[in-house]
Amino acid sequence: QVQLVESGGGLVQAGGSLRLSCAASGRSFSNYAMGWFRQAPGKEREFVATINWSGSVTYYADSVKGRFTISRDNAKMTLYLQMNSLKSEDTAVYYCAARRGSQIVAGTPFSSDFHSWGQGTQVTVSS
Repeated sequence: QVQLVESGGGLVQAGGSLRLSCAASGRSFSNYAMGWFRQAPGKEREFVATINWSGSVTYYADSVKGRFTISRDNAKMTLYLQMNSLKSEDTAVYYCAARRGSQIVAGTPFSSDFHSWGQGTQVTVSS
């Protein structure tokens, strides 16, 4: 298993930007595809973005496509989520997770496709 710790959340005005980081420790980070999920109050956890082991393949939820960018630095064992043009509906706790396997396929993954989760970081977008 890999241990994950998110950081970078905070309060930002609508239209602003934030970059989330997810620091990994434990077993080799580069063995795993990774992903970001989020959960707003009173709502179920939803998929945001996923990336394969090398960073060459990514997939996004329609709600964030064109605004968010997922990336990774395997040497630093860190996953990133650059969030631009933030909207009030992006307010949520954001979680990073390690996916089962190193590859990804097109389509929204299930939470059960991921085996290790961080504790989450709060993102609040004020309108």
